[in-house]
Amino acid sequence: MATSSGNSTGSTQILNSGSEEDLQVSMLDERKRKRMQSNRESARRSRMRKQKHLDDLIGQVAQLKKENNNILSNINLTSQQYANVEAENSVLRAQMIELSQRLQSLNEILSYINSNNNNNNNDGVFETHHHYQEDMMNNPWNLMYVNQPIMASADMLYQY
Repeated sequence: MATSSGNSTGSTQILNSGSEEDLQVSMLDERKRKRMQSNRESARRSRMRKQKHLDDLIGQVAQLKKENNNILSNINLTSQQYANVEAENSVLRAQMIELSQRLQSLNEILSYINSNNNNNNNDGVFETHHHYQEDMMNNPWNLMYVNQPIMASADMLYQY
């Protein structure tokens, strides 16, 4: 009997050892399962953060493209306005030159008339008027086509 009781004590110890091992294995499996679950959750949060960051960057790209298009539109509009102002300035410069030449011609005419009036001061009024008409016809500056306005437009400037 002693042998049988010895055997039963030994098998109880083996059973106890087996239970403790099973318990430890079970605890390790539980820890491993919790760690895996935690890792999965962490990876999910990381993917969500990355997706949110990607969405934010995509939104920022769209906003920057919109701003870039607005800036390009403003540049194009400003360039067109600049070209229009340049064309208008060219027209005004041409008109200024023409008007300056016409003013110079008129001043020459006045100077000529004044010099004739001073020379003919002793003559009668009729003779002075007659000389004035005669001088007006003979002086090429006094021809009508010279004093006609010359019109320039922006379209004329772009032909060359």
